[in-house]
Amino acid sequence: MERKLERKILTSGPRLKSFSLLAFLIISAVFVIGFDNVYGHGVGSETFPPVDLNGKLVTLEVSSSKSDPNESDDQQISISLIDFNSKITLRDVMFQIKSERGEKFLFEQEFKADNGFIVFNFVSEETNSIILEEENGSGIFGSLLGLESKMVHVKGPKLSEGGLYKLDVSVLTTDGYSQKLDQPLVFNAGISIAQTSRHNFIDPNFGEQNIHVVTYYDEISNFNYDPDSKEISFFMPFEWSQLNINQTSVVHEELIISKKFGDLLVSGFTMYVNGVQLSQDIVNIDDFFADERIVHFIIYQTELQKIFDNNSNQNGMDFVIKPDRDYTHLSAITDNGQFRILTSWEPDNLKSNSNTKIFFDITDIFLKNKPVAVNYEFSVTQNEKIIFEENGFSTDFKDEHNIVEFTIPNDVTGIVNFNFKNLADNKLAKATFPIVIDRISDKEISIPEWIRNNALWWSQEQIDDDTFIQGIEYLIKNKIILIPQTQQETSTSEEIPSWIRNNAAWWADGQIDDKTFVQGLEFMIKSGILHV
Repeated sequence: MERKLERKILTSGPRLKSFSLLAFLIISAVFVIGFDNVYGHGVGSETFPPVDLNGKLVTLEVSSSKSDPNESDDQQISISLIDFNSKITLRDVMFQIKSERGEKFLFEQEFKADNGFIVFNFVSEETNSIILEEENGSGIFGSLLGLESKMVHVKGPKLSEGGLYKLDVSVLTTDGYSQKLDQPLVFNAGISIAQTSRHNFIDPNFGEQNIHVVTYYDEISNFNYDPDSKEISFFMPFEWSQLNINQTSVVHEELIISKKFGDLLVSGFTMYVNGVQLSQDIVNIDDFFADERIVHFIIYQTELQKIFDNNSNQNGMDFVIKPDRDYTHLSAITDNGQFRILTSWEPDNLKSNSNTKIFFDITDIFLKNKPVAVNYEFSVTQNEKIIFEENGFSTDFKDEHNIVEFTIPNDVTGIVNFNFKNLADNKLAKATFPIVIDRISDKEISIPEWIRNNALWWSQEQIDDDTFIQGIEYLIKNKIILIPQTQQETSTSEEIPSWIRNNAAWWADGQIDDKTFVQGLEFMIKSGILHV
C-alpha cells in the first residue's frame, strides 16, 4: 500500500526560538540545478531539485533533528526519495550512502528502504571504529510522517555533538530491488546539526563567566575572549573553493551570553572573517530571554563570496567578533518584551567618589524602536543596597536623551546595577544592566610599595613559605595586588622554585621591574602553589 508523505522541513537545532529566524532557515533550503550530480550544503533541511527517473520527476529530501530532546542528545538525519508531483515516497529503494562528519570518514554502505525512507541515528559512544546497527521503527521522523522507516544507529565518538555531516547518496534501485537503474541518481548533501561548545573563563571585572558558541556548520576551535578589547575569536574549518561557496547557502553561528556579563550587553556586534568585515545585516540580537541573550550571525553566500574574493588562499574561517561601537552603549529588553532601553555614561570608566552622567533612551519595540514618553523608576544598587534612585518621565524626541546625574560614593567599587523599573506603570516592564566601578584591566599590574619589604623578608627566610603565600593570596583576592587573570593548569605543585625567591630579592632591591616579579606570581598560580 502506498503511503503519502507530508512534506515537513525540520530545522537544524534547539536554538531557533524566533519565528523570523525559523522562517528564514526554512526558506533557505538549497535548490541547485543539475541532473548527474545534485548538490546541497550546510543547512538543517534540504530538498533537491527534481530529476528525471524513467519519465517521472523524483526528488530527495534530507532533514535533521534531535531523536528525543527529553531522553537523549542523539542526532537524526532522514533521507527519503519522493515522487515530485504526487509527493508519495518510492518503494523498494536501494541507497548507497557514504557519510563523513567534518573531515572524518564514517561509513560507506548499501541500505534497503522498503518505503523509500531511511533514518540515521547518530549516537556518541567511545568506540574504536564506527558501528552500524539496523532496525525497523518509526522514530521521530516516522511518527511525524506516518511511515515505518528503517532506522540505522551509527555509533562512534562525538557523533551526537552535531556538526557538518556530508552525505553522498546514490539511488541504485526503485520500485523493486531487482530493478537496478542503468545510471544511479547521485545527490551530494551537507547537513548541519547544531553543535554547542561551552567556554568558561574569569573576567577581571565580572568574575566567572562563560560564552556558548552554537555552530550550525562545523566544529570550532581556538576560542578566546579578550576582556580589554571585548573581542571574541575562534576558528572553524571551511573549504574555500568556488564550488563549495556555490553549494553553501548560509553559515550560521550563535553566541549565547549571560545577561550578568555587562560588558557584552552591547547594542551591536561586528564580525570579521579572515580579516574581512562583514555586513551588519548578518547580525541579529535576541534579548527576549530572562537570563541570556542570543546573538545570531547568519553569513549569506554573498558574504562568503566577498571573503573569498579578498583572499582565495585561505585555510578555514578565522572569526573575530567585537562590539560595533567605540564607546560604551548597552542594550536590554524589559521582561515584558515591550520596551528596549539603550544606555551609556560619562566618563567611560566610572570611578569611586566621582560624578557621572547616565544617558538612556526608552523605545517601544512594537513601534519599531521609536522613543516613547513613559514614566520610569531608576536606581543604582549594589548587593541590593540602594546607592541612588530617581523617578522621572522619559522623552520621546529622537535627538534628545534622558540624563541622570549622581555622585558615586567613595566606598562603592566593583559591580553595580543600573535598574529600570515600572515603566508605564507596568511592574513587568523592568530591566537591569550590570556596570563596573573602578574597572580593572586584564593586563593591569599594581603592587603597593610596602609589599617589597614582605618580599625581601621572605627571600631572606625571615618569613616562611606558607605565611608569604597566604599573604599574597589574600592581597590578590582583595585586589590590593592587581595582576593579569591567570588560569591554574591541571598539574599542581607545592614546591616553590628557587628562581622565584631570587626574583623576590631582586624586585625588593629594585633590580627587576614589577612585570618580571609578577611573572613569578603567575607561574605559582598556574602551578597550583598560589590559589586565587
